[in-house]
Amino acid sequence: MSRYDSRTGDSTSYRDRRSDSGFGGASAYGSSASKRESSSVGDESPKKPDLDGLTPFEKNFYVESPSVAAMTEAEVEEYRKKREITVEGRDIPKPVKSFRDVGFPGKFSSVFLDEFVINFLDVRFPGVSWMFYSLVIRRCSVVELPESLDFVPDYVLEEVKKAGFTEPTPIQSQGWPMALKGRDLIGIAETGSGKTLSYLLPAIVHVNAQPILAPGDGPIVLVLAPTRELAVQIQQEASKFGSSSKIKSTCIYGGVPKGPQVRDLQKGVEIVIATPGRLIDMMESNNTNLRRVTYLVLDEADRMLDMGFDPQIRKIVSHIRPDRQTLYWSATWPKEVEQLSKKFLYNPYKVIIGSSDLKANRAIRQIVDVISESQKYNKLVKLLEDIMDGSRILVFLDTKKGCDQITRQLRMDGWPALSIHGDKSQAERDWVLSEFRSGKSPIMTATDVAARGLDVKDVKYVINYDFPGSLEDYVHRIGRTGRAGAKGTAYSFFTAANARFAKELISILEEAGQKVSHELARYFKAR
Repeated sequence: MSRYDSRTGDSTSYRDRRSDSGFGGASAYGSSASKRESSSVGDESPKKPDLDGLTPFEKNFYVESPSVAAMTEAEVEEYRKKREITVEGRDIPKPVKSFRDVGFPGKFSSVFLDEFVINFLDVRFPGVSWMFYSLVIRRCSVVELPESLDFVPDYVLEEVKKAGFTEPTPIQSQGWPMALKGRDLIGIAETGSGKTLSYLLPAIVHVNAQPILAPGDGPIVLVLAPTRELAVQIQQEASKFGSSSKIKSTCIYGGVPKGPQVRDLQKGVEIVIATPGRLIDMMESNNTNLRRVTYLVLDEADRMLDMGFDPQIRKIVSHIRPDRQTLYWSATWPKEVEQLSKKFLYNPYKVIIGSSDLKANRAIRQIVDVISESQKYNKLVKLLEDIMDGSRILVFLDTKKGCDQITRQLRMDGWPALSIHGDKSQAERDWVLSEFRSGKSPIMTATDVAARGLDVKDVKYVINYDFPGSLEDYVHRIGRTGRAGAKGTAYSFFTAANARFAKELISILEEAGQKVSHELARYFKAR
């Protein structure tokens, strides 16, 4: 029995992609490429699921609201231009201007309205008189709901507002209707743009429309993330927004005992957020399977490729049914990311917020200080004396050793600093993040392990003690501030060793309307 079964018999709502290369069908599995991938990530490969005879499923849930339908093409173009939304694809839905504009499906078929289900649905959709429907149409096949039923219930709206959103962000405005239509989607948006909710809320709708999990079933929604920190944060959001729908989620990542994660998987969870390595480990040990996955998300796809997860991603996707819905999220759009998307996505929508060129969040004030290596620590201390007001300050360094050394020196000088990097145990990393989030230790030094996906409210300042090794990492580092519409400031120490980045850095600064110092400009002219 399904939570609510909204299948309408629309043959265009799902498709067969097994014949397309790279989608994980029978033709792809066992190929030389797959064998190379298997040898690179493990000697054993999880047993490939049978893709024949799979039950069709519904994934098109979008109902255009009257206010959105009333928008003219000129109004749509004006709105997209104002919010810097660029779209590609066929049959592109109009953007939504408010949370109430996102249409919820108005038809639920095969719902058995016994007392248990009435109570179950009443929790999910407060205000709708399910008892009335049960008295009039007992165990009916189709129940028509009032046209005014909104997609976003009040309890979800409250959580959205708590997250700092008063209206949909540009990526949510265009991404929600795209995702709800069931098509594959490429979303390119800067960090802090609200993209997590862009795929999580449609994921909850998707889960609610599928048959409930049977013993031994794996998840319905799979979210892949590059780091433990990002995976944990996504799971926290999934729990927050899915709790009212009784949707269970768990986070699968390495560096911690497997026992609690195994127990979650064995009990059955609708949403799994995972890092690639630990997920493959769980599959090889038969603690989970991906036969039920119909909604796949790759978050921070560019970061996953940077970290060398390409073979693991391919292996995981090869065990997911090819007619799934895939959402592919990235902050940048290098060629490697584009090439991978062509192998995993079918006829996708593409939405770009701003430009696909590398750019920084305009809400962040960027200050670049050109100094020598020996001046860095004294400059850091002077800067902390100027800006320290109890706000959270995130300091980035290149190496784990440097991170620990600077943290030790700051603490010896009386500054409340802690550090986080890859050599820390997961328990210690969680504790450091907790102390930082609570404000007990408002200064946190970090390597790039925290550069992407780290979502700590009210990070007011980011300091690049060591300038990063790429401009992509620069953009992601400073993106830890200025999130969800807030303002922030990023300071970067720029030395002679970083001179090769001067030209691109100046372009990023100028595009964001920032002042370029004479010292930095001289580096560019000298090259």
